[in-house]
This record gives sequence, structure tokens and C-alpha cells, in this order.
Amino acid sequence: MPAQPVIAVTGSTGAVGGRVARDLAARGIPQRLLVRDPARAPELDGAEVHVAGYSDADAAAAALDGVTTLFMVSASETADRVEHHRQFIDAAARAGVRSIVYTSFLAAAPDAVFTLGRDHAATEEIIRASGMSWTFLRDNFYMDMMELFAGDDGVIRGPAGEGRCSLVSRADVAATAVAVLLDPAAHAHATYDLTGPEALTLKEVAEKISAVRGHPVRFIDESVNEAYASRAVFGAPRWQVDAWVSTYTAIASGDLAGISGDVEAVTGRPAQTFEEFLGAVG
Repeated sequence: MPAQPVIAVTGSTGAVGGRVARDLAARGIPQRLLVRDPARAPELDGAEVHVAGYSDADAAAAALDGVTTLFMVSASETADRVEHHRQFIDAAARAGVRSIVYTSFLAAAPDAVFTLGRDHAATEEIIRASGMSWTFLRDNFYMDMMELFAGDDGVIRGPAGEGRCSLVSRADVAATAVAVLLDPAAHAHATYDLTGPEALTLKEVAEKISAVRGHPVRFIDESVNEAYASRAVFGAPRWQVDAWVSTYTAIASGDLAGISGDVEAVTGRPAQTFEEFLGAVG
């Protein structure tokens, strides 16, 4: 009997990777968890913990030795994130990984309005050139983040205008990832747009949060100049402020309004609506 394929999961200490790791463990599927801090790794049946950061190519190659399929959650946002990705992808290829499943972003492109979408486009190109088989999960902004967009005053501020965004839940992204990891050959060289079943304006997002949570949340449409000014107080580097502001300008552009059926096509279940998500998280 041939040996069972080995799945490696990154990001298991985070929201999406953690869901993927727990789902695989619940199915009795062995996996290798790649983490930077072993103390934070989830304790899961059938899971081995290996210490490897994205920028430590030698440790990553050793941790990935014998791995067949890799779930790669994009690294934390930094000015040099693409270079960290490059080192990790090169290490995976050197270790003999056959398939890589990468969490990208909807409308990723070299000139994406959402500036971090450019990082994802660059990473996709690195993966394509690696020689490994690949699947890209291009998720839209997470439903899970919307309540955090509101300040302490219950206001979501940004230059999104009347633009719409087909928000997706992290749970749906993780479920899609698991389905792909269970049969990577069936999804080889596929790009999936992971969205919810509706595209909402931020005004509608605020109204739905208010209705479900019972406390007022509203949206104020800033100008681009106002958005930069209101975020200047945080003292963040320019690339990060650009990312924050372009979150809203990307919505205004219409680039994130498309609705895809890929979540249901891959998982066999409909994607959550925003109201269903709010009700589920309580």
C-alpha cells in the first residue's frame, strides 16, 4: 500500500489556518504544522509540529521534507512580504513538495487598487514558476473583520462610496481549503474566487451589524485625503497606510463586487450571507 500523502499546514496559530488544521484533525488526517512559536501551536491528534518561519529557508526545507501538499497562508503584512514568500516557496520546491494551496486575494493583479493585492499577484507568479502544482484561493475581505472596522464610536470610516464588496467568511475559506487539500489533483492549476453570495455597500454592512447586534453602527464616506489624515495619528509607515486606505478605495472601484459560486462548487454547501455569519458568531 502506498504511503499516505503528507499535508503541511501553515498559519495554524491563526484564524484560517487554525480552522483548516482542526478540520483535518477531526477527519483523522495526519498533518505537519509549520509554526514560528511551538508554544502557540494547537494540540491536535495526528499533528506534528515543526518550527520554521517563511524567511528561514533552511528550516522550512527541513520541515517540508517528505511533504506532498502544502497549505500556505499568506505571511503577515510587511513591506518585504513578497521576498519572505519567495524564500518559503523556493524552500518548498527544494524539499520536493508537489502541490501548494495558497491563500491569495480577489482581483490580485500587479496594479490592483488594494495595494496588498499586488503582493498576492507577485506571489502567484513565483508559485507558477516554481514547478509545483498549485491552487489559488482568492478570497475577498473577511466578514469576520467588518465589526472591527468600526471605531469605538461605532463608525466605519473610509473612501468606499457606494462601492460593493462580496464579503466571505473565514469559515468558508477554510472549508474550501480543506476540500482542495483532500484532493489536490482534482483542483490542480485552478484559481477560485471565494466570495459570499451578496455584494454589500459599507452602509449596508453597518445597517446589518446594527440590526443583529442591537447597537448603532454607521458608515461615513471619507475623501481619500480625509482617510490619510484620519490614519496619520497611528504613525504607521506609508506602505501600511496605503494598504488601509486602499481597502476602501478598492471597494469603491468595483473590483471587489463580483459574486462567485466557487465556495459552493468546491465544498458542496452555499457560502454564508453576512447576516448568517453575524448570527453564527453571536
